[in-house]
Amino acid sequence: MLMRTDPFRDFDRLAQQLFGSDGTPSRPSVMPMDAWRDGDVFHVEFDLPGVDPGSIDVDVERNVITVKASRPMHQGDVEQLASERPHGVFSRQLVLGDNLDTGRISADYRAGVLALEIPVAEEAKPRKVSVTSSDEPRKTIDA
Repeated sequence: MLMRTDPFRDFDRLAQQLFGSDGTPSRPSVMPMDAWRDGDVFHVEFDLPGVDPGSIDVDVERNVITVKASRPMHQGDVEQLASERPHGVFSRQLVLGDNLDTGRISADYRAGVLALEIPVAEEAKPRKVSVTSSDEPRKTIDA
């Protein structure tokens, strides 16, 4: 289960489009995200085209994942002809439900997409409980 922690994301995205503001460490840009569940694994993908993989930082604290990355501006004495791609710092936080195993998260960056796989915790998976009859000797129930 994923919960959003940024209720003003769409407003910030609109302001960035209108005013052309890029992310700074004090005001990070947002990154588009998709999330879905496939069986016992949650998948989250973040669009980060053109970002150096070395600038990507994924932190997990309790049940909160924080993803940060940066795309610097062109350095040197250049004449900028167009600047439509966002530059600066990108950041996103996700609050995960208690049913996910944050100790076994895997991350892969390929073709401009950061993909996280978050498995469902073993304790949260459905399990079978055997039922005994009073006519039979008692059995232990493995849970």
